[in-house]
Amino acid sequence: MPSIDIRHPHTKTPAQARKAVDGVAKKLSERFEFHHEWEGDTLHFKRSGVDGKIKLSPKSLHVTAQLGFMLSFLKDSIESEIKRVLGEKFD
Repeated sequence: MPSIDIRHPHTKTPAQARKAVDGVAKKLSERFEFHHEWEGDTLHFKRSGVDGKIKLSPKSLHVTAQLGFMLSFLKDSIESEIKRVLGEKFD
């Protein structure tokens, strides 16, 4: 199963980082129809064919996702969109 693994540094406070990740989740759910919810400092997102999370740390965040067969063809598109939105929200 194809996977996405992205690490992105940040200089935000924990509250600012959480708010930014909420923004990332909102953009991604609009584009890819994900369901998302927080569990501690980790935002889990899911839809048919995708199961992933965004884990917040004090100086970085880590995005991981497993893609099902049908979405494996969109891996590059999904990964590019995640990186674009992270850059928008965290740079």
